[in-house]
Amino acid sequence: AYKGEVMLGLTVSYGNLASDDSDYYLLLDQLKLNGSIIQVNPFIGCFVANNHALGLRFGYTHIDGSLGNASINLGESIDLGDLSFGGVGLLSNSYSLGLFYRSYVPIDKKGRFGLFSEIELSAQTGKQALSFTKKAAENEDGTIAEATTSTSNSKTFRTKLGFHPGLAVYIFPNVCATISVGLGSLQYNSTKQLDAAGNVTGSHWDSQLRARLNITDIRIGVNLHLWNNKKP
Repeated sequence: AYKGEVMLGLTVSYGNLASDDSDYYLLLDQLKLNGSIIQVNPFIGCFVANNHALGLRFGYTHIDGSLGNASINLGESIDLGDLSFGGVGLLSNSYSLGLFYRSYVPIDKKGRFGLFSEIELSAQTGKQALSFTKKAAENEDGTIAEATTSTSNSKTFRTKLGFHPGLAVYIFPNVCATISVGLGSLQYNSTKQLDAAGNVTGSHWDSQLRARLNITDIRIGVNLHLWNNKKP
């Protein structure tokens, strides 16, 4: 990648979790769990030097999950009885803006294959709704108690400094496919609890330093390179 090139790109990731895929199904009986997470990240960058680029990345993340019901049986050796819960739902939407620096290292003479490292400083804000549904049940006097649903709303803000190494392959001279994975991050999180009217009822914050492979942060994308001048 040469100095002066403009890079347009998009990374997308999708994950789905269902009770049929759980390795703990023998532990969680009658489990009805479903959830999905979708991330879309368009970005634009400019190569300020050969194989070195600065850019902006925009992001949208949607999380939707539900837990119909589950009962936990820990066996006779652990005398805690049977624990059951259910009727829990999660809906989350968040938006982010990040500044990144990416550097490439070619691994073949023609420059079609390469490794890259990326450092990104981003800010993310979003809203989450956590709902709890109590099913209809029969009272002691024989009457039926109606099902009720309560919702807890929250607003989050996060700043993150992350490191993503990856592999780049030029499919065509100006089209590059990439795959990268999160390998460490430093982040600050702030959460505010809201009531039905939108008033703040509580808040907390925390910071995290992670120096490990994050398999949930895998990015697969395609980059389009635009040239101002003919490549040498």
